[in-house]
Amino acid sequence: MRIRDWDRPLKVRLFGEFFSNLSFWMVFPFLAIYFASEFGTSMAGILLVISQVFSVAANLIGGYCADRFGRRTMLFFSATVEGAAFILFAFANSPWLDSPMLSFVAFTIAGIAGSFYHPASQAIVADVVPEHERSTVFSVFYTSINISVVIGPIVGAVLFFQHRFVLLLVAGIIFCLVGLALRMLTEETLPEEMKKQLVAKGGNGWKQVVIDQVKAYGLIVKDRVFLLYVIAGILLAQTFMQLEMLIPIYMKEVIDKQVLGNFFGREWSITGEGSFGILLSENGLLVVLLTVLVSRWMSKYPEKWVFFLSSFLYMIAMLIFPMTANFWVFLIAMAIFTFGELATVGLQESFVSKLAPADMRGQYFAAASLRYTIGRTIAPLVFPLVAWIGFTWTFVILAVLAIVSGFIYLVMFKEYEKRQKEIVA
Repeated sequence: MRIRDWDRPLKVRLFGEFFSNLSFWMVFPFLAIYFASEFGTSMAGILLVISQVFSVAANLIGGYCADRFGRRTMLFFSATVEGAAFILFAFANSPWLDSPMLSFVAFTIAGIAGSFYHPASQAIVADVVPEHERSTVFSVFYTSINISVVIGPIVGAVLFFQHRFVLLLVAGIIFCLVGLALRMLTEETLPEEMKKQLVAKGGNGWKQVVIDQVKAYGLIVKDRVFLLYVIAGILLAQTFMQLEMLIPIYMKEVIDKQVLGNFFGREWSITGEGSFGILLSENGLLVVLLTVLVSRWMSKYPEKWVFFLSSFLYMIAMLIFPMTANFWVFLIAMAIFTFGELATVGLQESFVSKLAPADMRGQYFAAASLRYTIGRTIAPLVFPLVAWIGFTWTFVILAVLAIVSGFIYLVMFKEYEKRQKEIVA
């Protein structure tokens, strides 16, 4: 399915999200370093856990709201709130005020707003794209995100530490403009009949809405295949979430200033922050260049073995990182890490869309993203873990979690295949 054949809501989302993601990736990769330097490593971990608890709740409510109030409404609301949060973040780092705690509050609000955004965003694809095309569309969005990952960290490595106020202010304005574009240039994709049914179900006040919400997610939890999918995803998230948490702190710790070699008659060196920015850009560049190629390659193999391969490669990457302080070896580890990421691009959301009933797509996608929200909630616990057992054993534990997730995926697909046989019979 070519981009020119997409519906307008998808096109606006694609281009709007590129600019908002570019702004996000100029800031987000360096927040772990920022909070660790301001509050200390252990306290930063605790604060990040607290912020993600709110994001988990928002993610669940966001799925309900996407099905109740509409996809477009939730996209506009979340983008503009996230923009306001970045502007507040800028104010907390302005020439008039320097407040790490207010920065943390703004970061938390931005995370909550983002949790409202994603269920509605993913549900739009399920609404307007035929099932056999969804994997391709999700892959295009994933590629768009990673183009911003190529550019954002390199620019952010300079601007975040030297011109933080201007960077955060511009990011906030961009998010607000994206919200307006989503409001004015897109149409609602939520089927009207579905909306009427959900309004009727929740028409007895907020208490009834909460009860219905709990019942809806109760039904999802009873879906054994889906539950295994979420559990495996949460365990695996402990590895790839460290790209934003443990890995930047580790690289800052082990690379003070490392000489890379003599090129063009000049000695080139790199700092920990700079090396992390390059690794993130490597990750994004490989995704941009190889997503389509790897997705086509992986489509030739059974899904269950592709999911297992992804977990296995994450495990290998986690074992390589603590073995050395050499920047060139880090580049190899990141390449393996990225291939693990690429193996399941498009497959994950496509798999959720197969499991989700039409009238619960928003809630299923919201529950599926618990892999990330709960995973992100637990992931900062590596900070006190590092203080207790050190970097090496922390990476080993993450590697074990990755391979355990792979075996859970195998069990999940066994259950899924059994279900499909029962349906056919």
